[in-house]
Amino acid sequence: MSPARLPHMHATNPSAGDRAWDGSYKHRRPPRFLRVVPDSPTRLLRTAQQSQCSDCGNHIEWYDRTSGHNPIPLHPHELPATAVPPHQRWHVDTGIAHPSGDGSPWCRVRHRALCPATPAEPTSSCTMDALRRSLALTSRRLQDTGHFTPLPPSCADPPTPDTAAPDARPVVQFLCLRYLAPGPLEQIPCVAQTRARNRCPLPVLDLDALPGIWILAPLHPDHDPGHLPLNELWLALYDLTHLPYSEQLRWRAQRCTAHTTAPDAADIARTTWEPFNPRTHHQHIRHHLPAPPHPARQGRG
Repeated sequence: MSPARLPHMHATNPSAGDRAWDGSYKHRRPPRFLRVVPDSPTRLLRTAQQSQCSDCGNHIEWYDRTSGHNPIPLHPHELPATAVPPHQRWHVDTGIAHPSGDGSPWCRVRHRALCPATPAEPTSSCTMDALRRSLALTSRRLQDTGHFTPLPPSCADPPTPDTAAPDARPVVQFLCLRYLAPGPLEQIPCVAQTRARNRCPLPVLDLDALPGIWILAPLHPDHDPGHLPLNELWLALYDLTHLPYSEQLRWRAQRCTAHTTAPDAADIARTTWEPFNPRTHHQHIRHHLPAPPHPARQGRG
């Protein structure tokens, strides 16, 4: 009796050499399922906050901090705490960066203390100087390969009142506070993450939603409007305080109307509102209301 002929068997996976003895892939990392913790101080996903320094091109990580609204860029890796001066030590807890160390032998460092495009501080240690030289080599390699082009000094300087556009960075008022917008109202982007894990392309300003109004308000809170109305004492701002509370929260969260109804969607970027300060933001102060759009241009839009 001749043995039965078995059909020739082929491997279902053409790259069977990539699998280990247990059938798992050797060179593939398991997928990470990210979610926003309800009690987290920030709704920002940490893996989405990797960026590139605009001065040297090296990688940085943005973290929110408790004092103020401006986040801070930290070096992606930890350093021995003994090699970092005490005033330059940072630690991260629940996604929030805190100054000084947390008692562990490791700490984080602000990127500016290691950036090769900035002068080194006198208190820098040998370990930090060696890391600075390594980052300088990486920056030079990125420039030679065309992956990074540093901005000229003229582009880094803040615009002057004569050259800046009238509504380049307007002052917006909501929730009884004043903020400096990151750009024109029509170009403020939504910070929510789509299902495709990309940033939402829609702007915060929705023409179908309730609009704000341009008003002239006292530049300083202690100014008496009954006095002589000098132009230097008034500020043109985009007022949203007459809108519903939910609409003002949407502007504060920097989300479009489509992602307002999706509270579970995470933020892929940080909000770019800056608390308005008349002293530091004097170049963005406008004392006259913007001119209304031309009827012909408005019809084209």
